[in-house]
Amino acid sequence: MKKINAEFIRLIPKADLHVHLDGSLRLSTLIELAQKDGVELPAYTEKGLREKVFKKQYNSLTEYLKGFDYTTAVMRSAENIERIAYELGQDAAAEGVRYIEVRFAPQLHAGDKLTVADAVRAVVAGLRRAQKEHNALPAVKKGEDLPFYFGVITCAMRSFNANMSPYYKKLFSVLSQYSKFEVFGAASLELARLVVKLVREEKLPIVGFDLAGEEAGYPASDHVEAYKYVHKHFMRKTVHSGEAYGPESIFQAITDCYANRIGHGTHLFDAGMIKDRKVKDKNAYVEALANYIASERIGVEVCLTSNLQTLPQITSVAKHPVREMIARGLSVSIATDNRLVSNTNVSKELELLVKNIPLTRKEFKNIIIAGFKGAFFPGTYIEKRHFVRQVINRYDELAKKYLD
Repeated sequence: MKKINAEFIRLIPKADLHVHLDGSLRLSTLIELAQKDGVELPAYTEKGLREKVFKKQYNSLTEYLKGFDYTTAVMRSAENIERIAYELGQDAAAEGVRYIEVRFAPQLHAGDKLTVADAVRAVVAGLRRAQKEHNALPAVKKGEDLPFYFGVITCAMRSFNANMSPYYKKLFSVLSQYSKFEVFGAASLELARLVVKLVREEKLPIVGFDLAGEEAGYPASDHVEAYKYVHKHFMRKTVHSGEAYGPESIFQAITDCYANRIGHGTHLFDAGMIKDRKVKDKNAYVEALANYIASERIGVEVCLTSNLQTLPQITSVAKHPVREMIARGLSVSIATDNRLVSNTNVSKELELLVKNIPLTRKEFKNIIIAGFKGAFFPGTYIEKRHFVRQVINRYDELAKKYLD
């Protein structure tokens, strides 16, 4: 019996449930669009940008986030956004991803020439084009390969400032009498209302609502009204939490925001990060929280490379809490976060996992299938079950051929 290897990982159907559009451009496209739109870059070659901006290892979160200044600068038009989404769909399908949920903050790109709704429509259009191309392939039509599906997740921002986009600048101006935290909440509620309308009236495959951005000091409670709104309209929810803050942030995501999945959840087991003085037994709190997440099958979107690059206390994959998440039976899926900024794809992330974490074949299969079972699939539940069954059958065929 062979070990799980790179060839097998490349061939199996994979899901990517946590990938940011503005962190996943092709470098060649970034350079081309920057030159077209007059956006200044620190270098105009792929090698130069890899050396100066998009590195294999970063010295700080600030350095990691610097790349987004350049990517978002070329995402101010529907044409550019559609192309970037199309190419991401192409790249994902080419490496064996058969389901992807692309998340982005449309308010970050909106301005005088681009509405928030048009930004969302552009992402959908680009992904649909990539989907149509893949699903027209002879192998897919013959049933020798699986079709490619996608969903879009719209992100509200925990915090922002007027310089981040023309939309935010205008919002601060209109709501000048309110505190910044009230403005943050107003923006997320406006986005929630818009995406529900787009799903209802235009049938766009917006499958989830997310909260991204700086976690510490900007609690999810500021955005409760937005989450209540999407919850009441049957939209699935995920929240970036437990990445830069502790278990309490994850608890808040679940209890206040009705999260179906957790983005990162890296500090789930870090009892020392609990700040609430009312929590007397911190270890019991963590134990109860982890057990609740496991038993309720609340998915955890784990992004290994990204965590290693932004959280210096995690010195290796072997020391990543994903090992304990798996041991405790949590529904873990492996994702990329940012394909460009983290220099990765799903196959690389899975290779990192199997090389550093001892897994049985059953555990590895469970992780792959969790990516599909935990998906906010844009079809009916029956259609999703049918697709998941197709994935399981394909996985088993490949395992028999390449591992037995």
